[in-house]
Amino acid sequence: MSTNIHELDNKMTKKQNQEETFEKIEDEDIESSAMPSPENDLQAQLEEAQQSVKDNWDKLLRSQAEMENLKRRNAKDLENAHKFALDGFVKALLEVKDSLTMGLKTAKEDSASVQSITEGLEMTDKVFLSTLEKFGVELLNPAGETFNPEFHEAVTMIPMPDKESNSVLEVVQHGFTLNGRLVRPAMVVVVQ
Repeated sequence: MSTNIHELDNKMTKKQNQEETFEKIEDEDIESSAMPSPENDLQAQLEEAQQSVKDNWDKLLRSQAEMENLKRRNAKDLENAHKFALDGFVKALLEVKDSLTMGLKTAKEDSASVQSITEGLEMTDKVFLSTLEKFGVELLNPAGETFNPEFHEAVTMIPMPDKESNSVLEVVQHGFTLNGRLVRPAMVVVVQ
């Protein structure tokens, strides 16, 4: 009987030790699942980095596509600007063409006089000059002004004691500027 008690006591101690061991294992499992292992932490960082790379790659591809579209649009706009830059100017010149056509039609009539033809030409000249002015083209008519080699080209020089030296005596051909820049100098006769 004492052996039985002793065996029983041993069995109970073993059972108690087993239960304590199970409790320790369970506690370790709980602790290990609560605390991330270095491997789990690295795996999460890797997945996060891979997602970030994927997102950045997508943004890069979208930016490149947007830049290509912008380049194509700008090239098309530039092509159209070159192609149709003179559109307004041409439409304005058509008024001059219409005036010339009417003048020619009037000149061919039997009742046409030199005076009516001259008036028509003067009107056409005014329309033409006003059309040029709309687009920044200005007439240079330096008659009576001081000779300016930047805007005038002397055809000849004539000595005239009663006129101021270095002044424009006569304009042989008018000059023109475009927005202040010389397009064609005025050809002039200058007093010596």
